[in-house]
Amino acid sequence: MEFLFNAYNARIIINIGIYIIMALGLNLITGVTGQLSLGHAAFMSLGAYASSLLTMKLGVPFGFALLGGALTAALFGVLLGFPTLRLTGDYLAMATLGFAEIVRVVLTNMEITGGALGLSPIPQKTNLLLVFVFVILVVFAMVRIENSRFGRALMAIREDEIAAEAMGINTLRYKIMAFAIGSFCAGLGGSLYAHFITYINPVDFNFNKSIEILNMVVLGGMGSIPGTILGSIVLTIAPEFLRFVEQYRMLFYGALLVILMIFRPNGLLGGVNFTELVLRTFRIKRKSRAASGKKEGVR
Repeated sequence: MEFLFNAYNARIIINIGIYIIMALGLNLITGVTGQLSLGHAAFMSLGAYASSLLTMKLGVPFGFALLGGALTAALFGVLLGFPTLRLTGDYLAMATLGFAEIVRVVLTNMEITGGALGLSPIPQKTNLLLVFVFVILVVFAMVRIENSRFGRALMAIREDEIAAEAMGINTLRYKIMAFAIGSFCAGLGGSLYAHFITYINPVDFNFNKSIEILNMVVLGGMGSIPGTILGSIVLTIAPEFLRFVEQYRMLFYGALLVILMIFRPNGLLGGVNFTELVLRTFRIKRKSRAASGKKEGVR
């Protein structure tokens, strides 16, 4: 246990938890609702900066600062959603990418955010237990959402937006709600990240960060909650395992993604009904135990 939870391993586990929270938010937007967003890092940065300023400048308690950062990101998600979520596909991706760049440039040029030098020292409040609790809460919320009427409406929009609208679903409203929830998760993850790293810089939230989170969703399987969790774990741990080839680390990292996409084009758990798989495994084990019990009784 001491080896598992030493400072280095605890740091990796905390990062995994933070990425799971943010990736699940993007999975709701892209995987469940089918809206391609390339601006998730912008909502992460809004949550990180908002919560950091609340704790540093105003002395707000950490819990309220986390909520403030997440709500700030959700608010901007709604404001962005009204003009852009009428778009689809590549057009929506370009709009969210443009928004992310606007946010990054504004944060770089604002005095209150520390500009290009970044913001520090942020109080270190994030710990392993807190991240674990939030991961459980977010996973539970996402499962409930996907199995609700609201979640089924989002899936209908993903499959055929025109047909969904013809069936009486207000597609714009549902997409904005999904965008707000996904942005809330990104803001929450950004707030936890800022209060764990204790220093943030606009460069930390560039285009590559959005692509990194999107890769976690795609690798795990679009629309799959267990897949998104697995993708977050794999892509957070992979760079650490590749440190022994530091000069070629990104080469191996890219090759790993290519190989996985060739053999699992739908993602690691894409198209797998995880609940049914668990139940089926449980039934098989129970039947095998019953059969072995009968054999022993016959003997």
